[in-house]
Amino acid sequence: MSANHYFHRDHFKLGTFSANCSGGLAVTKVPERWDNSWENNLQMAKMADEAGFDFLLPIARWIGYGGDTNFHGNVLETVTWATALLAHTKNIHVFSTIHTSCNHPVVLAKQIATMDHVSGGRAGLNVVCGWNRPEYEALGQELPDDHETRYAYGQEWFDIVKRLWRENDAFDYHGEWHKLKQTYSLPHPVQNNVPIFNAAGSSQGREFAVNNADFLFTPAMDLEKTAEDIKNIKAAGTKVGRDVGVLTLSFSVCRPTKKEAEEYHRYYAEENADWGAVDNITRIMFENAESFPKDQILQMKQAMATGHGGFPLVGDPDTVADGLEALHNAGFGGSVLGFVDYVKEMPYFIQEVVPRLERKGIRMPVNTDG
Repeated sequence: MSANHYFHRDHFKLGTFSANCSGGLAVTKVPERWDNSWENNLQMAKMADEAGFDFLLPIARWIGYGGDTNFHGNVLETVTWATALLAHTKNIHVFSTIHTSCNHPVVLAKQIATMDHVSGGRAGLNVVCGWNRPEYEALGQELPDDHETRYAYGQEWFDIVKRLWRENDAFDYHGEWHKLKQTYSLPHPVQNNVPIFNAAGSSQGREFAVNNADFLFTPAMDLEKTAEDIKNIKAAGTKVGRDVGVLTLSFSVCRPTKKEAEEYHRYYAEENADWGAVDNITRIMFENAESFPKDQILQMKQAMATGHGGFPLVGDPDTVADGLEALHNAGFGGSVLGFVDYVKEMPYFIQEVVPRLERKGIRMPVNTDG
């Protein structure tokens, strides 16, 4: 695992996001939008692994967002997806995104441990405590209206997972939502600490992330304001004795010239955006989610069409590299990336942008011993 620098805090991490979902992150109707076939995902994963990307992160979706494309209506399930990709890669971490409400903690603990053994210690867990009400209803569940309940349930759920990963002997557990008798999970993961991601915007969500996650995801809207937010998150982690990193979401449209990039961005994200799906996403997020502040959600429809609200990296390689450096300077430890077509667009990003990041000193070369 010498090529993977996941745990280096001074190394700006790069990952891909949402490649397991139809459309990826671009809510667009263009014919070349992302086809999330297994063959495409496998090609994308091998490319990212060879290029020294740090991780792959999926979205767990159970129903789509409608519109003309039914954005995210076709999805590869994240535990199966991650396990298979771990078996086909060598260095990269691959995460499963797990909804606490519909995955039993004992089952999940063993699934992640199995993934870790398959990969020799490269599994990761992205914990989602719930926000998408239509998905809850599709699964016959009710979404609690208050965030306190969602995160209290998530904390109990994750406490069980952690005990299962650390304790050899069977134990009883009598929580508010889980009643377990003589439960255990062997084998334990290969890693002493499986890396944990969490995205949160509410005060309850931030508290959960600071207490449990290695990296918290937060949007990069106003970088000056975000830099202060990152300082507060890290300070909160220090208070509880934890070194919490902060990651964000970006969307790349990288072309040889800025004009080419801007023209393509206009083509897919404005002229051919799936506005019906964008409206549904923003409405559901405004009603139920706290990953983005509510005042920003209503102002970010264009950003949703571009790449699910991610930080725009639109331009020539220098412009894109400068944008990632700006995120680094704001305090972010890395970013997940989306592309209209991951397989077709990542080679140019890898060839042109990644070396620029290395020359800027914010990423380690691929073959440097970690």
